[in-house]
Amino acid sequence: MGRWFRRALGLEAPSPRADVGVVLHGDEIEGRGLAPAETTALHRIRLLGATGAVLMAVGALGAGAQPVLQNPVQGVRALGLAARMPSAALTATMTGTALVILAWLLLGRFAIGRRGTDGPPRRLSRSQLDRTLLLWIIPLVVAPPMFSKDVYSYLAQSEIAARGLDPYAIGPAGALGVDHVLTRTVPSIWRDTPAPYGPAFLWLGEKITYLTGENIVAGIFVHRLLALVGVALIVWALPRLARRCGVAAVSALWLGAANPLLLFHLVSGIHNEALMLGLMLAGVELALRAVYPEDESSSRLRLAGWLAAGTALVALSSMVKVPSLLALGFVGMALARKWGGNIRAVAASAAVLGLGSAVVIVAVSWGSGLGLGWTQTLGTATEVRSWMSIPTLLGMGTGLGGVLLGLGDHTTAVLSITRPIAALVAGFITVRMLLAVLTGRIHPVGALGVSLGAIVLLFPVVHPWYLLWAVIPLAAWATRPVFRIPTIAFSSVVGMMLMPNGSEYQPFIIVQASIATIVVVGLIIVATRSRLPWRLQERTPPRPAETADA
Repeated sequence: MGRWFRRALGLEAPSPRADVGVVLHGDEIEGRGLAPAETTALHRIRLLGATGAVLMAVGALGAGAQPVLQNPVQGVRALGLAARMPSAALTATMTGTALVILAWLLLGRFAIGRRGTDGPPRRLSRSQLDRTLLLWIIPLVVAPPMFSKDVYSYLAQSEIAARGLDPYAIGPAGALGVDHVLTRTVPSIWRDTPAPYGPAFLWLGEKITYLTGENIVAGIFVHRLLALVGVALIVWALPRLARRCGVAAVSALWLGAANPLLLFHLVSGIHNEALMLGLMLAGVELALRAVYPEDESSSRLRLAGWLAAGTALVALSSMVKVPSLLALGFVGMALARKWGGNIRAVAASAAVLGLGSAVVIVAVSWGSGLGLGWTQTLGTATEVRSWMSIPTLLGMGTGLGGVLLGLGDHTTAVLSITRPIAALVAGFITVRMLLAVLTGRIHPVGALGVSLGAIVLLFPVVHPWYLLWAVIPLAAWATRPVFRIPTIAFSSVVGMMLMPNGSEYQPFIIVQASIATIVVVGLIIVATRSRLPWRLQERTPPRPAETADA
């Protein structure tokens, strides 16, 4: 692990693919197709995941993050039954969640592939992975929101903007009233909080409000369509970035786009990270076409067009959520390396990308009519204390220890120390990554993922979907088990931890549902032990044709 981190931090010599910028092809990267027996197993895995997604959708009718008002299933004889059976609804949702995660883990065997003695590794094809991903997404698209109620904050803040008020100066309760239909469903902690999102997202939300009015269900589904646009951009950009880094496209898509955290929190939870990440990755891909052109004879005008388009998309993504603007730093260092790698090249690159992004940011800020008020609400999320944040966990743990020792609760004082130190560490790692890109020791996509990972883990507040900021770009670059194994394990565990209603259940309901889920999933595993590849085979069996040739 130490060697990996030394390489990741740019402390070792460049790897053979560190400065690769052209799209790579060939069996050595993409692998070969699956054998007939493996294709049959893939179909069964796909069905297992689809069954889980359908169970989640059905359970969400009673266990999802339903609105307080305008709940379309309330009082309906059949659809409303789940709401009257909370334990059964939660069990269905948790069982479905577990099945999707298990199916994703089994799918990984065919996405990563294992090299045999007879040539490149066998992997499923891109079309097979796309069909699987689509089949798992569809049930979640038509289901109520799960795992978060943030979409209701989106609707309320968009209504504030649509009324001509400033969502960066006043919260839903003050602007709309505490009894307004949109305010009632916003979690209490955010009812008096100004919007922490960029003007591009609120401008889009304002247009959605004009379209759907105060109809919560319609607003939810239009916002979900917006999230699906972001997911589509991720699916478009990720394999292209992966090939630049010498990683198989299906491996990157499996770990990034098919990740349960993306399915549960970006598709089902409707978080605007989908749009932010999609625009950011698409922008990085377009910009790298100018830095690493496939055709060396491309005209300067064409390359400048790619760079301008990529810069604009990354800057636009920051107008959804600001952290994505960091991607321009790594594109800029790669560009500076191309221009000579000296101080003058760095200054020229920073000037070009800085000017381009500034134009987009100013245009969006003033064109949306919201101005620069978003700069005043960037710290809104830090009001929450999250155990997934390393500095916050240290502060809370120290405060709890003080209480147990009779020394008093010093959590706030400790947080005032741990959080600035964590920010300095994250800043140091980011600068180190930027320098590593400039010297060619690491690919800009990998450096971006490492930096975002450090920022997320050291940020004062970490939600499960924040991990996708780092996981998705790293899926296009990191192939070593030291990265993949913790990512797979963490995605699986965190995917099961949050309650589908976006808040809490009574403990006895959680215990009942957990026990029932374990029993049901265990029975499914036993029943499918001879039909699904639960056991790892020593090697992929050769195709009949290959056996005959041998």
